[in-house]
Amino acid sequence: MAPTLRPFRWWDIETVRRIEEDLFPEDPWSVEMFWSELADVPHSRYYVIAEAEAGSESEIAGYAGLMAQPGSDAGTVEGWIQNIAVARAHQGRGLGAVLLEALLDEALRRKCVEVWLEVRTDNDSAQRLYIRHGFEPAGIRRGYYQPGNHDALIMRKALA
Repeated sequence: MAPTLRPFRWWDIETVRRIEEDLFPEDPWSVEMFWSELADVPHSRYYVIAEAEAGSESEIAGYAGLMAQPGSDAGTVEGWIQNIAVARAHQGRGLGAVLLEALLDEALRRKCVEVWLEVRTDNDSAQRLYIRHGFEPAGIRRGYYQPGNHDALIMRKALA
């Protein structure tokens, strides 16, 4: 069965935090970071939860967030993908693409002219996903991910 997308709510933070710690043990987002992001929904943020069937119940299978802000050119809006994560048990089923497409749809609704993101340079599967969806490399942020001192690849996608 296809995953269901719904708004990310404050009561999801505990479960999302466990997924975050599993996937990103070196640099997981803190509870405070999630609270801060959710505080700006819907003004400048958009966050979704993907739920998937797990037996007779549903569980959080992934989450994603977008920030929309004034662009570098007057009167424009640009989007920044804040995060996309899929729980290990649900990886390899296209859920990352579903979440990314939901963020891109929201970026269009918010009239973003472009969408940006940062991804670890060693995260090949995420980079492939972004390239398949039209993102192009735009630069490197050295030592962006701490405390591991991993570099981030900056990627950009122009929107019609």
